[in-house]
Amino acid sequence: MQEKTIISINGPVVKARGEADFAMHDLVIVGASQLVGEVIKLDRDVATIQVYEETSGLKIGDKVLGTGEPLSVGLGPGLIGNVYDGMGRSLKGFGEAFGDFLKSENAINIGTLDKNRKWHFWPKLQIGSTVSFNTILGEVKETEVINNKIMNPHNFDGELTYIALEGDYTISDVIAKIKIENKEYEITMAQKWPVRHQRPYKERLTASTPLITGQRVIDTMFPIAKGGTAMIPGGFGTGKTMLQHQIAKWSDSDIIVYIGCGERGNEMTEVLEDFPKLIDPKTGRPLMEKTILIANTSNMPVAARETSIYTGITIAEYYRDMGYHVAIMADSTSRWAEALREISGRLEEMPAEEGYPSYLPSRLSQVYGRAGLVKSFNNEIGSVSMIGAVSPQGSDFSEPVTQNTKRFVHVFWGLDRELAYSRHYPAVNWKISYSEYLDRLEDWFITNINENFTKDRIEIVKLLQEENELQEIAKVVGQDVLSDTKKLVLETCRAIRLGFLQQSAVSENDTYVPIEKQYKMMSTILKLYTISLKLVEKGVPLSRIKGIGLFDEYIKLKFNVRNDQLFKFDEFNNKVVKELKQVNEEYKEHC
Repeated sequence: MQEKTIISINGPVVKARGEADFAMHDLVIVGASQLVGEVIKLDRDVATIQVYEETSGLKIGDKVLGTGEPLSVGLGPGLIGNVYDGMGRSLKGFGEAFGDFLKSENAINIGTLDKNRKWHFWPKLQIGSTVSFNTILGEVKETEVINNKIMNPHNFDGELTYIALEGDYTISDVIAKIKIENKEYEITMAQKWPVRHQRPYKERLTASTPLITGQRVIDTMFPIAKGGTAMIPGGFGTGKTMLQHQIAKWSDSDIIVYIGCGERGNEMTEVLEDFPKLIDPKTGRPLMEKTILIANTSNMPVAARETSIYTGITIAEYYRDMGYHVAIMADSTSRWAEALREISGRLEEMPAEEGYPSYLPSRLSQVYGRAGLVKSFNNEIGSVSMIGAVSPQGSDFSEPVTQNTKRFVHVFWGLDRELAYSRHYPAVNWKISYSEYLDRLEDWFITNINENFTKDRIEIVKLLQEENELQEIAKVVGQDVLSDTKKLVLETCRAIRLGFLQQSAVSENDTYVPIEKQYKMMSTILKLYTISLKLVEKGVPLSRIKGIGLFDEYIKLKFNVRNDQLFKFDEFNNKVVKELKQVNEEYKEHC
């Protein structure tokens, strides 16, 4: 290994001088404790390095050794169900090596994958087959619901000269050999990939299938597509983490990559405690069998926070290339941006708005740009959906991270402090939120759910917009001066807000709602509104209609109707028709 000598230490930023030939983004080993670092700047014979460990104990004159390789993450069977730090090192491996109290010494030797565990390998090709990049050589049953497809990591066409027989192998055992231009390469079940380099794909496709989350305000009002990008901005206590947990628990993605980026450790603890107990509605298996956790909490070194998102995306792309739909939860990108700001400040770079580096927009673009629906070189179609939480101080959505993130995402789920403090969850403000995927997803909703789905959604949006205008008028002149038709709009929207947009995470019948049930709930309240409006226009007092209690009964349906009891909405609709028809008859007789 080539080496340089430390000449400056500034927190996690270290400068080293020497004749060694380092390259940008090379992984280096710093000091006698073998701390892990990455080259981020080169100036003649001086290399600037960001160290991913606590630098206490480093001193001037310590050696920096170059590995000649970029910062990479190990990819292979065993990723799912485990917890990793920001660099992709197994926290379980740390525990086995150092005990409960982690140390930085020799951390370079802690890998991502378990080298001793054996996996049952099924070959998929025969000797003599032509293989290229990402060709699937065989499969390993990683969990009960995920088959890990062992892919060729070499970016050249070659001939398969050896394939292992079905049996049990470790990730270090040779399971295939490929001949490329008279040179034979050995392939194991594990591979490495530089985290800052996007994994290539054959073709980028148009995202036209929704990622169903089971949350009504998302799926019906502001949906995200598989392969899409979304942001969840919100101040402290508005429920960003809770909403991401709900999406992670119930979305119909094949795999979840949850990145705890600079957040509190107790939030990651909650995930570790809850997810093994939860059952995935799609597979009926424990949720941890499709979940990968990247934990770089607020008490961990800040430099590793910057790379944690790249590590998570690289792992997601690996499974995407197998044909899986992967959803990434990044909580939160604001803490990631703060890490960029701190490193930039120590590098004495010229700050931009609020001290963030001028390259913040380009870094955000790189991160969200790696999401998408693609066809891999093995012709498998998979996706990476990116959902990032943003934590603007004081709920100020005009701050740089929120504003720059809006430029690169297609869905905006803005959380509202007043809604959260009034216990309205998810606290998604329907007045400011939007989805740019609505047009692309329209055909899917019409074909798979109901031809009236989009029309009904538009009607709901119009009612909520009208309610907002009426509330402004009522603040000035009072609600009593409004006509009964206007009061009916307010009453209907109250039912929509409490019975449809508001959702309870602790209710067995309401925590997860399939899209078919969401449509039934939406069409039911519109039916109640339509029939009531006709009666009010005939002169029936709104107080008489409200007195029946149908609006309040609708609000309670979300708790009383199980996901497999959609017929109860038809029963309620029949009751609406019957009760209001009786009111109409009474009004005729009275007249």
